[in-house]
Order: sequence, then C-alpha cells, then structure tokens
Amino acid sequence: MNRRTLSRAVPMALVLALTLAACGGDDGPAGEENGGTGEEALSGSIEIDGSSTVGPLTDAIGEEYASVQPDVRVNLGISGSGGGFERFCGTGDTDISNASRPIKDDEVALCEENGIEFTEIRVGTDALTMVVNPATDYVTCLTTDELVALWGPDGASTWDQVNSEFPADPIEIFAPGVDSGTYDFFNETILEPNDIEEPRQDYNASEDDNVIAQGVQGTPGGWGFFGFAYYTENQETLTPVEYDAGDGCVAPSLETAQDDSYGLTRPLFIYLKSESLARPEVADFATFYLENVNDVIESVGYIPASDETIAEAQAAVEEAIAAAN
Repeated sequence: MNRRTLSRAVPMALVLALTLAACGGDDGPAGEENGGTGEEALSGSIEIDGSSTVGPLTDAIGEEYASVQPDVRVNLGISGSGGGFERFCGTGDTDISNASRPIKDDEVALCEENGIEFTEIRVGTDALTMVVNPATDYVTCLTTDELVALWGPDGASTWDQVNSEFPADPIEIFAPGVDSGTYDFFNETILEPNDIEEPRQDYNASEDDNVIAQGVQGTPGGWGFFGFAYYTENQETLTPVEYDAGDGCVAPSLETAQDDSYGLTRPLFIYLKSESLARPEVADFATFYLENVNDVIESVGYIPASDETIAEAQAAVEEAIAAAN
C-alpha cells in the first residue's frame, strides 16, 4: 500500500506486541478499486473507545482517513482508559482502545478470559497539565507535598491549607473520574509514593476533559488536571501550574516533556484487537494511523517519537495483520 500523507506535520509511535489467547475472525467487507487514488475503496465501521487524552489524536487521524476512505465510518467514544478496556476486553465490541496508561494485569486477564488477542502501540507522549482559574493567579507552582494536601483523602478545603502563603480562598476541584487513565497516572505519581491508595472523593469528576476545563474556567479557586492538548485548546481562559517534583518548578510544555525534565510526563497508547485486523477497513485504518501519526501529533498537543520507532511500529502491525488473515 502506498504511503498516504496528511496536511499537517511532526513524528511518533512505538509498538509492543502482546500475544494472548488466540482468536479468529471473519473477513470484513472489501470494496472495489478506487481509480482516483489507486487504493482499494473500503466500507464498514470501526469502533473505538477509551482515553479522553488520546481521543483528540485518534479523532484527528480519523478525520483525515475519511478523506481517503469516505465509506468507512470511524465511531469514537470517550469513556476513559478503564472504561475503554472494559469494552475492549469485556464485551468485546470495540476494535481499538485508546489509553493514557498501559493495560493493567486484571484487564489483560479479562482479555485472556474472553479469548481476545491484541497489539499494544505507543502513539505518543503527553505532559499531564494542572490548571487553575485565572483569578487564582497566586497558584503558580505546586510541590508533591502540596499536591498530597490538595488531592489526598484529607484534601484541603481552602488554598491556605495547601500553602500557608496562599489566601484562604475556597478550593473547587474538577478532575477525571475513576475510569480515566489520567486519574490512575496522577494517583500513581503523587499519592502512591506516599503510601496513599485513594484521593479525596469530594470533587467534580468527569471522563470528559472539556467538562473539566469548563468547570475550572467558571470557578474562582478552581483547580484541575488533564492532557496537555486540552490546556492548549483552552490556554486563553486557563492558567497552567508548574510542578516541582523535587528539583524546582518546571512548566508543562512539549519541550520539557521531550527532555524529561517535567515530572508529569506519560506515554499514550492505542490497542488493536487481532480479530478485528482480519477486517480490511480496520487493518487499513491501523496502517494509516501509523503512517500519519507523525503528521498530526504535535499539532494536537503531544510529543512525537523517532522515525525509527515508527518503522518498528509499522513492522509489528504488519505482522499482526498478516497473522489475522
């Protein structure tokens, strides 16, 4: 298949194939040759769900894919990384699962139990970003200890309880819910090293990062966190908060995520169901994704990988497609 290009720019993707219980699949619908592009015209639908962080990247690639395969419908849901894996490994009704964290052992076990084989693909890197309402301009940087005071089970109710130099303004938190990979990552990074298992429960939870952004925008004293792409979309109405992991305050950015100086950097993934790769439209979309992720990822707000990494990813996916057919 010839390489198809997009109208944007920049590099990314790493693949780790995980083979679980084997699972067969029927061939999906194929089309006729499209003389206009020299590619096979396909039809059908592709079901994708999972991370709200990876969602914008998959959505951007899906929009471009529609320009070359207009009869293939890409249905994208946002239920969080955990919610996506529940469908992917449980009900089995999705072809691709977006995730802002690696699949967990219990989710792998669920896939095994249901005979689902998959390939894990790292498609980028994110700088998880904390934000405050612009009126809360005194919160410019937070340390790990301050975040424990803010996000831990005995969470502060006013900002002076986080840092005595802050005013006693009320705190209102807008953050991802329990099905979110962003929620998991933040807890693993901030709370678990301090032997804290769960965060506070009295906050405004949503799997939709747009809802989180709107909540912080409309609430003086508001604080929240999500993927860097959602900050860049809302940077005129939100103030980013630097993070001090012990070596001083570092702002979230593409550059600090790339040089690993920012302490809230994390990998992003998609998971491809092997059975689904037997369907031409899914195999074609997966190939298109890796051919073009380097052209869209930075414009969406995430960090690219090397051309060598992309080539390794493409080889792994080609192998998975061959095994499924």
